[in-house]
Amino acid sequence: MARGPKKHLKRLAAPNHWMLDKLSGKWAPRPSSGPHKMRECLPLILVLRNRLKYALTKKEVTLILMQRLVKVDGKVRTDPNYPAGFMDVISIEKTKENFRLLFDPKGRFTLQRITPEEAKFKLARVTRVETGNQGIPYVHTDDGRSIRYPDPAISIHDTVKIDIESGKITAFIPFEVNNLCMIVGGHNLGRVGAVTHREKHPGSFDIVHVTDTAGHQFATRLSNVFIIGKASQTFVSLPAGKGVRRSRIDERNAALKKRGEKVETVA
Repeated sequence: MARGPKKHLKRLAAPNHWMLDKLSGKWAPRPSSGPHKMRECLPLILVLRNRLKYALTKKEVTLILMQRLVKVDGKVRTDPNYPAGFMDVISIEKTKENFRLLFDPKGRFTLQRITPEEAKFKLARVTRVETGNQGIPYVHTDDGRSIRYPDPAISIHDTVKIDIESGKITAFIPFEVNNLCMIVGGHNLGRVGAVTHREKHPGSFDIVHVTDTAGHQFATRLSNVFIIGKASQTFVSLPAGKGVRRSRIDERNAALKKRGEKVETVA
């Protein structure tokens, strides 16, 4: 019989994109409740200890956070298990560093280093458009925000550009054909391309067809598509590879070329 919410997470049950090894202990940090789902986030302890290597143990991470040195989306966070998620801006003022959490082409979280100017905003996808009490319109976003009095032209699946300091919408990108998108779920997680077609299936899942810059075509559910730019111009800087997923052979040839070895082609 369950007695309240679970407070532990076994290491083998942790999401693969956290990239935790199997032999460093039995347990993994269980994310706290927050704006992102448990299996779609990266706890701050993993950011500071496993990715940035600023700490060796959880105790050291706690000492860093309790000095109020780390901000997520402009707010100081002291919980080591705070769930940072896609498009969140992590700022460390003492080292003058800013990072944006994005997916690499293999579907793993990556910390994209950004400029102070780019750290002033974030993108969020609109999940609901509603009218509240006294006829006040508002939109819900995928990072848990409710923003009142949005632009009437904003609709569901659009992407809004949010000023982190004020929390207000400064611009929006409509969900349209030829706009640039990043896939945030499913088998194609982390890939970037242009929307080429949207199939509507009433009563089922709408399917979106995407083409990347290398000409590769793939399809995914509408709920997995996050618009990040108009036409070929992206609003945020992308990780290495620009969201193009390479085949195993291409990766091997690139590694051989980097080492200066001969690349053999199979006829």
